[in-house]
Amino acid sequence: MLKLTRHLFAWEPRVEYADFYERALYNDILASQNQDTGMMCYFLPLAGGHKEFSNPEDFWCCVGTGVENHAKYGDSIYFHDGKSALFVNLFIASELRWPEIGVSVRQQTKYPEEGRTHLTFNCENPIRLQLRLRHPYWSTSGFEIEVNGVRQEDHSKPGSYAVVDRTWKSGDTIKIAMPFALRTEGFRDNPHRVALLYGPLVLCAQTARHTESPYPAMIVNQSGLPTGLQPVPGRSCTFTAASRVLQVGSDSGEDVLLEPIYQVHGTREYVVYWDQYTPDQWQAIEAQNAAFMARTVDRVLPGDEQSEREHNLRGEKIGTDGKSWRHATDGGWFSWDLKALSSRPQELCVKYWGSDSGGREFDVIVEGQTLATVTLDNNRPGEFFEETYPIPEQLTRGKEKITVRFQAHPKKTAGGVFACTSLISEHKN
Repeated sequence: MLKLTRHLFAWEPRVEYADFYERALYNDILASQNQDTGMMCYFLPLAGGHKEFSNPEDFWCCVGTGVENHAKYGDSIYFHDGKSALFVNLFIASELRWPEIGVSVRQQTKYPEEGRTHLTFNCENPIRLQLRLRHPYWSTSGFEIEVNGVRQEDHSKPGSYAVVDRTWKSGDTIKIAMPFALRTEGFRDNPHRVALLYGPLVLCAQTARHTESPYPAMIVNQSGLPTGLQPVPGRSCTFTAASRVLQVGSDSGEDVLLEPIYQVHGTREYVVYWDQYTPDQWQAIEAQNAAFMARTVDRVLPGDEQSEREHNLRGEKIGTDGKSWRHATDGGWFSWDLKALSSRPQELCVKYWGSDSGGREFDVIVEGQTLATVTLDNNRPGEFFEETYPIPEQLTRGKEKITVRFQAHPKKTAGGVFACTSLISEHKN
């Protein structure tokens, strides 16, 4: 995409291309390399998970192109029109040499750790040159330009170029300030599912090992930002918020750390996208969850080793991502043992992913009796959903536990199942 964007900009120098280039460079390319080992990841998970890096003894076929990516940070910083305009698209410490006109420009910056940069001209002779400085789309307040220490009048808008047109000579300096600010960006089809950004950088939060949803809750104030975000002293572009504001599946009560995705490496689980709720909306959800838990007899969390061991996981041709779901392929099956209440009517609640498709046909079986036949074929795109199946009383009568089995049809797949809960029924069978 960056190679294509570079070509597009060369054909038509639109600031939107440069804005996209920066966004992809820091939040995808830079984020795809382990800064401790230099190794690359096959792809960059955004719907929760962790980065899977190669290692020096195990080079994948994609590592070759991954190496090339990180040799190109010098690409697309500067462009010129062949005449009298120089574009400064990226804020990366670098030196431009333009021998045809006898000019060199040195850029000094710690960007993206800080929102400013400094350019110094070296000219063989004074030269008239129009400098076009990218005013990033996200820089909505505090964008300023100084030439030789004098603040310049600037009427540029975010997502445009600020133009400084003058005769330059050796020693001339330009300082650009573009303070970073926190903001959220939502999905086009769901504006309340958002990513949290700081300037050009996507922020992510480390999560507990097991999370049922890739989109945890973010409790926001009237500005649409989480309440109580605080910068971390001594760490650039890093913040903390209370776990009651950013729900990431941890019960420790410790603050949640938000940091740029390019800084997260190893096997750390993280989340990028959040579902926004006002305090009143979240209070209603908590009440609903409390009512659900009051009815819960037992619950197994697929992919959680301890939970599945406690519930006697068995099966054939089973698989998981090691985190949050379980399935069985090619006619296979899996089962768990859940607690039962012999004196109360019960039902089974199963959580599915609404975008699952591709030959997922299976039976839900309790104590050898089929409760339902399920086909997952993009039933609820882009969201989780739950199905509840009444359990006949004779299957729980006199028993302390029941076996719940998911049996794939021949050559089909059972699941994925993201949670399986036995509940006290609200209705008599």
